[in-house]
Amino acid sequence: MIVIDEERIFKEIKDKDPVSVSVNGPDGILPQVQEVAMKITKKFGIPAYVLGDTTWGTCDLNSIGSKVLGAEIQFNIGHTINIESPEKNLVLIDAFDDVEFDSVAKKCVDVLKGKTISLVTDSQHLHQIDKVEKILTENGIIVKIGKGKGQLNDGQVFGCEFYPASELKKEVDAYVFLGQSNFHAAGIALSTNLPTYVLDPYFNEVREVTEFAQKLKTKATLAIYKAAEAKSFGVIVGLKEGQLSKVFALKIKKELEKEGKEVQLFAMTDITNERLRNFKGIDAFIQVACPRISTDNQFDKPVLSTPQANALLKILRKESIEGYLEIPHWL
Repeated sequence: MIVIDEERIFKEIKDKDPVSVSVNGPDGILPQVQEVAMKITKKFGIPAYVLGDTTWGTCDLNSIGSKVLGAEIQFNIGHTINIESPEKNLVLIDAFDDVEFDSVAKKCVDVLKGKTISLVTDSQHLHQIDKVEKILTENGIIVKIGKGKGQLNDGQVFGCEFYPASELKKEVDAYVFLGQSNFHAAGIALSTNLPTYVLDPYFNEVREVTEFAQKLKTKATLAIYKAAEAKSFGVIVGLKEGQLSKVFALKIKKELEKEGKEVQLFAMTDITNERLRNFKGIDAFIQVACPRISTDNQFDKPVLSTPQANALLKILRKESIEGYLEIPHWL
């Protein structure tokens, strides 16, 4: 069950006395977010808007929507980071999953006993990492937890940012991700090129995602080589508050034009295959908003992320692209 820090929300409202607030969180906890909004209105008698658009992380908080509504405080629930808040009037609220890992951790021992592993997780399970470390260590697994950097706490990863994992890749045999997310685990596998396992407490299973991650890498690499044959490119800047990478977009435009390519600039909030079909005369796209858009989705034409775009430039210059995804941050 998801446990939301409602006391923090109520204290912020009591202290700041806003006329209205907004709340949002990842899709998986939207019902709980709705409940929080209803409690706010009942307790304080003020409008509490539920921002229904997706929020994938701290790069995609939908704070613009909150400002349009005139909400004086925005509560983003479920994205724990190592700083207080990236924006004024935006409060990040912890949401922890109280599911236990004891049973599945013991299953992990059967798979990885005698190995040295790095333990990693996402925001919802960060509070369980010390307990799981103790269980694994007591049963013959050597456990290391990487240091946080920037927004990341120790042992924490995002879908595109893997510093605590990457710093240990020369010291461990494998990675173990606490939670159910193949999304996060596949990113770890790709950025480190080491075996990666998911400890899923919901299905009480240990599953390896290395093969799944390699399929994503193969698809991403094929898209790069296909894009290398393109004559015209669309370079897309993300319009979400944490995805506005205009500098790199202009840089990649300039570098592609040096290679004789035609380049047009686009700006989009949501980058989908359906939206891209509306643009004519473009052979391939490069989007600098979110790297996982390119690796995890299907498109009719090549749609490259920032690491893929850097690899594309190397191909055009007859250079090697080996290890192009083996970096701690895909931006």
